[in-house]
Amino acid sequence: MNYVYVKDSEGYVSKKLESEVSADEKIISEKEYNKKSGLAFYQKKFGHGGARENAGRKQKFALPLKFQIRVTKEEKDFIAYAREHKLNYSALMQM
Repeated sequence: MNYVYVKDSEGYVSKKLESEVSADEKIISEKEYNKKSGLAFYQKKFGHGGARENAGRKQKFALPLKFQIRVTKEEKDFIAYAREHKLNYSALMQM
């Protein structure tokens, strides 16, 4: 399989198999392909053929926010008891 770089009549460039090149497409060099496709810019600017490392969306905060609510001492004790004994709140509400 021999790949070549081609430019079509509208100026778009692509990489194709040599057997798939049509009559209206012109074979170009790899250097011209990189320049026309924009790959040369990335290779020059970032030193490799792609976007910069770690590009993309990031989490705004490393840790989720902590919610604070005001509770009485009894409510705090009940919450601690429920957590220790792994009480299922949904099951209790169904009773």
